[in-house]
Order: sequence, then C-alpha cells, then structure tokens
Amino acid sequence: MIGEEPQDLKFGGEDTLTEIGDHTVIREFVTINRGTDHSGMTKIGSHVLLMAYVHVAHDCTIGDNVIFANLVTLGGHVHVDEWASLGGGVLVHQFCKVGAHAFIGGGFRIVQDVPPFILAAGEPLKYAGINRIGLKRRGFDQAQRNILKKAYNYFFRSDIPRTQAIKSMRCDFPESSDVKAIIDFIDTSDRGII
Repeated sequence: MIGEEPQDLKFGGEDTLTEIGDHTVIREFVTINRGTDHSGMTKIGSHVLLMAYVHVAHDCTIGDNVIFANLVTLGGHVHVDEWASLGGGVLVHQFCKVGAHAFIGGGFRIVQDVPPFILAAGEPLKYAGINRIGLKRRGFDQAQRNILKKAYNYFFRSDIPRTQAIKSMRCDFPESSDVKAIIDFIDTSDRGII
C-alpha cells in the first residue's frame, strides 16, 4: 500500500504526497503512508530496498541507497540518511534520526538519534563500534575509518563529558569532513543521541 492516508489522528484529508526515487525496490506487504500538513510529503530516495512487511509512516524521509530488512517499522517524521541499513524487525520511534552509513542490528528499538558511520545494537540501543564493513565496502580507506573510530572513542568510550568530547573531536580532527558530519548531526539532534 503506497501513498494512502497516514495513520495520524490529526490528518484532515489535506492534499499531500509520497515521492519515491528511481530504482527503489518495494517488496510484498510494504506500507508507505503519504505526508501530513506537517511537511506535506513522505520521501524515499533512489536505489532503496524495502523488504517484506516494512512500514514507512507519514512525513518520513529516507535517503538514497538505504536498506530496510523485513519488518522494519518507522513512526512518523523519522529521517534516515543515505546508505543506512536497518536489520529485520527494527522499530523506530517517531521523530528519530538515523545518520548516514549507520547499521542497526536486527530486532532492536531506536528511541534516540543514531549518529552516522556506526554499528548500533543492544537493549537499550548503544554504540557497538564503527560500521567498519559497510564503510570499507563504500570506499572509506583505513585512515578514514581510524579517524572515525578515534572520534567516536571520545564520545562513547571515554570518561569525559560529551560536550568536552565534541571539543576534542573538533580540535583533533579539524580537517575531517566525516568528523564534521558527526558533530553537525549531534548538534542538531532533538531526541538526544543513543
């Protein structure tokens, strides 16, 4: 079911859209609701794979080259950046964001924002390292992966407060556009970081 009315009690029949990019594969029993007057659109990028029984709620934005395994369920207003991959049965709370190149293990819940380039698993969901295999497949060299790992060690694996971790990341990796993307993601998080 693609582009039907959103499952939102505030929806008043307004004229809204669902936009799906080129070469996106939508398998059996997938539901994609159109937007509400909040954003007017549910948007799915190009080269996306939505496996069986995926649900994409109203006002979601899915980037290019994203993969959702069977039974992934998104609440409304979720934003998933390009190249992210969500394992089977992942549930995503409304208004959460998943960063680019993130990989979420199957069967877990996302109730806070998941920053880019990481592997996340566990209950509650937590940082389990960088998405080393996915990054390598997409051309991130060893030096780039080492910088990402060091930057995230400040944020997730040190005893310093997260605000100080961000300052250390800015100071130690001023030339890294990947670290800048991490910092920008964290700075714009509304739901907090896992």
